[in-house]
Amino acid sequence: MFSKVYSAAIHGIDGLIVSVEADVSDGLPVFDMVGLLGSEVKEARERVKIAIKNSGYRLPAKRITVNLSPADIRKEGTAFDLPVAIAILTAFGYIDQERLKDILIIGELSLNGTVNSVNGVLPIVLSAMEQGFKKCLIPVGNVNEGAVVSGIETYGISSLSETVEILNGIKSVLPVKSDTSKLLSNTSKDKLDFSEVVGQKVAKRAIEIAVSGMHNILMIGPPGSGKTMLAKRIPTIMPELSFKESVEISKIYSIAGLLDNQALILSRPFRAPHHTITATALTGGGSKPRPGEISLAHLGVLFLDELPEFDKNTIEILRQPMEERYVTIARLSGTYQYPAGFMVVGAMNPCQCGYFPDRNICGCSINQVKRYLGKISRPLLDRFDICVEALQMNYMELREQPTEESSEEIRKRVRLAREIQLDRYKGYNIFFNSELTPSTIKKHCQLGSKEQSLLEQAFIKMNLSARAYHRILKVARTIADLEQSDKIKVKHLSEAICYRSLDNKYWGE
Repeated sequence: MFSKVYSAAIHGIDGLIVSVEADVSDGLPVFDMVGLLGSEVKEARERVKIAIKNSGYRLPAKRITVNLSPADIRKEGTAFDLPVAIAILTAFGYIDQERLKDILIIGELSLNGTVNSVNGVLPIVLSAMEQGFKKCLIPVGNVNEGAVVSGIETYGISSLSETVEILNGIKSVLPVKSDTSKLLSNTSKDKLDFSEVVGQKVAKRAIEIAVSGMHNILMIGPPGSGKTMLAKRIPTIMPELSFKESVEISKIYSIAGLLDNQALILSRPFRAPHHTITATALTGGGSKPRPGEISLAHLGVLFLDELPEFDKNTIEILRQPMEERYVTIARLSGTYQYPAGFMVVGAMNPCQCGYFPDRNICGCSINQVKRYLGKISRPLLDRFDICVEALQMNYMELREQPTEESSEEIRKRVRLAREIQLDRYKGYNIFFNSELTPSTIKKHCQLGSKEQSLLEQAFIKMNLSARAYHRILKVARTIADLEQSDKIKVKHLSEAICYRSLDNKYWGE
């Protein structure tokens, strides 16, 4: 007898519908599984046989063949255990095939028949909804994650026998529903705040501009000047996540197994990998492809502290994702694309000891300084829209403890600038000024004669590249948006040019 059950595999960050077909026939009692299977899926044979036996179902000695289709897509993970068991039980007549229409099933089986949680439930349920499925049976441990998807009924199941009873109509259960608006309103208050950072007016201003347009920013300064402290507070001035953004981020974390029983990720990601990180861990991939740090930082912040200490080959990999906002991983099993729309925040000392150019403290030779700074290549440096200096604090600034702006006050200005950008770029598939292309720059970053003259002088004097030229215009557009100005004026352009002058100070001849 033949049966078919629908399940799903993860491909990139999306779910791919998989047909689990089972055939039972006379012959030698063997259990074969085919369909380009990973090691975990092959091992399902033993888990499924024992789980079926321990759940109280008897299987006659027959030839069992299970096929996972499409056969040209590699199947990984343990989520196929439950659908394989259901397909076999259906083929043996324990479940009516008609009851399996429009139902998608996933779950890992223990030997006693209980259903364990799996990774990637959110993108799978989303794909099931988009493909027209009516119901989705998922492990009870993942039910909150799957319930955020509207347009499909999600049921949490705890065992194989319970699944059979639900499919046969013996047991009646209600679908789990999630109030997404309530979830988003329950976002916890930030523990960190910009009001805790004393001084550093220039750095704070640069960060506000960077966040408003999602520009990459590099902070240079001596140890203890507050670079890391500033960076950790950047998510507190970013606008709150929309439901669409929250789902987009949660899909990535679901695949990576980092949701930790949450229904959704409710705050902007802040990822700060150690400088010993490998290229694969940073960009994603591996023998079993999964998202890396740059994808986990999607729609949030990727903070690279002590930037020159990172392996040069590792950080050079960032060049393409910083431009394209996605990363493509090619493997023999297929090509995977992960989103990487992150904001890069770099922090570094100007030399090995950290105090250059203060010769009263710094003992590094010019060659040592150049060697240290040379770890950051010009092409990578060019991709930072803003470079800003974090100056050493003096005693009086620290002692007086002046009242500083709170994160909420800065966030209001950032939110307003973001709204202006969203309104301006309707229909362009652009959300931030940093995403502007040369053609859209020409349309939305037009300059008057005074502004053109200023930019021409800067271009020649500072020996700018074409990329730096475009990035100055993008930053100037963001500064104008913060002031709610339709036109880019001389003062906006001047400030944007200043944020490009620091690389010449340190990396110039």
